[in-house]
This record gives sequence, C-alpha cells and structure tokens, in this order.
Amino acid sequence: MANVGIARDASEDDAFASIATLRKAFASGELTPRNLTQFFLDRIAHLDRAGPTIRSIIETNPDALDIAGKPRSNAALAGIPIVLKDNIDTGDRMQTTAGSLALAGKPSPRDATVTAKLRKAGAIILGKANLSEWASIRSAHSTSGWSARGGLTRNPYILDRNACGSSAGSAAAVAAGFATVSIGTETDGSIICPASMNGLVGIKPTVGLVSRAGIIPISTTQDTAGPIARDVTDAAIVLGVIAGSDPRDPATAEADRHVTDYTRHLDPNGLRGKRIGVVRQLAGIEPNADRALEKTIAVLKAQGAIVVDPVDIPHLHELSDREIDVMLTDLKHDMAAYLATRPDQPMKTLADLIAFNDKEASKEMPWFGQDLFIAAQAKGSIDDPAFIEKRDTNRRLAGPEGIDAALKKDHLDALLAPSWGPAFTSDLVLGDHVVSGDPTVGGVSAPAAIAGYPSITLPVGVAYGMPVGVVFFGTKWSEPTLIEIAYGLERQVHAFRRPTFLPTLPM
Repeated sequence: MANVGIARDASEDDAFASIATLRKAFASGELTPRNLTQFFLDRIAHLDRAGPTIRSIIETNPDALDIAGKPRSNAALAGIPIVLKDNIDTGDRMQTTAGSLALAGKPSPRDATVTAKLRKAGAIILGKANLSEWASIRSAHSTSGWSARGGLTRNPYILDRNACGSSAGSAAAVAAGFATVSIGTETDGSIICPASMNGLVGIKPTVGLVSRAGIIPISTTQDTAGPIARDVTDAAIVLGVIAGSDPRDPATAEADRHVTDYTRHLDPNGLRGKRIGVVRQLAGIEPNADRALEKTIAVLKAQGAIVVDPVDIPHLHELSDREIDVMLTDLKHDMAAYLATRPDQPMKTLADLIAFNDKEASKEMPWFGQDLFIAAQAKGSIDDPAFIEKRDTNRRLAGPEGIDAALKKDHLDALLAPSWGPAFTSDLVLGDHVVSGDPTVGGVSAPAAIAGYPSITLPVGVAYGMPVGVVFFGTKWSEPTLIEIAYGLERQVHAFRRPTFLPTLPM
C-alpha cells in the first residue's frame, strides 16, 4: 500500500534512475508518474531546447501530463516516460515525419504496433526523438542527427561532437536524462552507433522479433526497432514489452516462439563458461576502440569466459556493395506501402517525396541533397529475380555462411568487436567523419544487420571525456545469450556516466 502523504518533486537523480528504482518510488507514494513527467518536460525545455540545446526531442506529447495523472496499471512500464524515434507512428496529436517537412501536418491515424505495446505496458509516450532525416537514407553525404524539422542533435558529452545516426535523438535524450528509455530503429548501425557514442546500451533485435508495422521504412530486409537504455536491465525489460508476433508484419510470424522474459537472463555470472570469439577483422581501425576491446577481453577472461582470439567471419568483404542495392530497391517499394497507411497526407510515393524536396530545397536540402532517394527511384521491382538473388545471397553469406559458420567452427556463443570509438565532430558542410573501418565491410554493425541477426552494444570506458563501447552479436534469436554476456560484463565495468555538456573537447 502506498504511503499517505504528498509525493516529492522529481530530481536530477530521478532523471537518471532505472525503471526498477522509479517503479519502487511510485509504489511507495514517494514519487508520482505525473511529477516525474513534469520534471522531464521541464528538463527538456531548459536543456534540450535552451541551455546547451541538445535538440534530441523533435516534439513533446501535449497529452503526456494527462496520461501520467491517470491511475497506473501494474504492468512492466507503468508510469515510465519513454521517447520514440520520429519514424514510429503514434495515433495521437503528435506528428510522425522521419524529420521531414513532407509528412508534417496530419498525425498518423493509428499507433505503430511498438507504440501500442508500450502503451499497454503502462509507458508514458513523452515525445518524439529527432533523427537523421529519413533515417539517413536520403543522401550518402548527410550529417547524422540532422533533420529539417529538428535541426542537428548534439552529443550531450561534448556538444560539437555527433550523436551518431540515425537514432541520434533517441540516444542523446536518454544520455542527457530527458527520458528513462527510448526506442530507436536500425537498418545498419542506427541503434548500435548512437547508443555507443552516447554511452548507452542498445539492442538491435533479430529482424522479425519486433514488429515494423507503423514505422517509416528503409528496407523490410533489414529494418527493426529496439530499445536504447542506460543499462542492460532496462533494455531487457523494454525488449520484452515490444517483442512478439504481429499480423501487421508477416516477418514476425515466428516471434512468439522465441520471445521470453529477458530479465531472466540478467545473470551476474553470465560470462562464466561463455565462449566468445574476437573478430579482429573489425578491429585495428580506431585506437580508442581497440583499447576498449582489449579491456573487455581482459574482463571476460577474468570472469570465466573462454575467449577465442582471433575469429574470422567468412565472406565479410563481399557484403557491402549488395547491401546498399538491396536497401534502395526495398526503399522504393516499402515507402509507397507505408505512405498508403497515411491517406490524409499528399505524399504517395518516393517520387512525390523527391519532388517535395526539390520544391522546398532551401528548407529540406540546405546541407546535402537526395542522391540516394534518386538512386532508389531508379531501381526496379522487388519481384525482379536479380534483386531476389542479390538479397538472398547477401543474407546467406552474412548469416548461415558468415556469422553462423564462425560460431560453429569454434563452438562459440557470441562474437565480439570494438565499436566505432569516440564520437566524431559534427560537420554539416562535409558530412560525417565517422571512423567506420574497411569500406568493403561497412562498419561493425554490418554483419549482424545484413544477416538480420541480433547485436548489443554497451559502454566499457571513456576516451577524452567521450564514451567508448563494444559490440556483441550472434545467431538468429540469440538475444537471451547476448543479454547474459552484456549483463555479466556491465556488472564489472559500470561504465555509464552522466553527460558533461561541454561545448568542445578541452585542450
């Protein structure tokens, strides 16, 4: 029974508190969801839109306080404020635009399945997070975290550094203490990179574990949504809420057979006996990332893991050229299918979006163009046998003949690679300077992304005041194993640090 009395005002400590800590405070009557929601809204006004101007939030929910003031259920996320990337539909008064002015005006007519699941679990949808416009698929020269609607999201640790894309706002908001957790989306790197560069835990699920219905797409071959949080526990809780089969997304047909209570895999001894392979093919690019990798390997061994070093992923250098072709062909078809679910707005096809951008070039394209949109528009049908062969070959080489072959060869539970290293400086003129490694590989997120397999990142240290993490990935449906490994490592490194909001790197 809740204590009788007046609940206290929320504080900065509450802004960085875990789901369990907040739920305990709610249950005792010490804190109310409404007080917490008001605190987050005030903090967003003072730090996101003013002060250091992180610009992680594109829009706050005008109904958030009313929702927070209603009696809460005892569900997993009851009273917990969460932000959604602005490519995830909400059937309310907020916009869903992928950061573009082209979709501004009429809200979505219904919730995305992910949104509906979060509401059912009691979460308060606090707002929409800024992102790389169209999830970074408009131009190869784009700057991560910039959108016409939201401007440029800044990294809350060092403000002239990038929050990485495309889920830049989803990550920066959680790191800065503007929400307890968030949802990002990934096609290749768009959860893993922002989480890493903002010192957070990000889970990119198996494609088909989480519904994409109601999410503005790039590619049904690789798209997925996933949680971004300050620790593995919170990420596991949120993953359990949003995972599951959905008739609106045929790719999720098998999901209910694999969904579990992921919190049961938060094992303090989760590293003991695990066989983990180090993918040196993805290392040797950025020295700070490599130092974080070596630190991680030492901890794994000390905690009883068996480290196989090095491990090679077959076909790793054969994937990247086909990947972009698959994405762009999917984009033309998938965008039209999504736009058909938004009948109240005038955009119907990718060609309509291209024409809009040309008409509104001064607002939409002041820094970079739409070369990828144009290339996608020139692609053929997803029913073309040549496209199908290319898509299926890439998935086979990345998955069964790539990651799975590496795991099987040395009887491994998971693979380990460094992240991208510390956040790069933002540059609207020249675009991203991210250190992605060998261009024939495409980045540390690419093998799992192309295969449709899960990956998880977590912070393990700091370089020059900026977080640095590592990435674990494995076979299809291996989220429980990855969570066990990440949780076991997290208990040893305790790496999340509150942001500093420094204007630039101290000399």
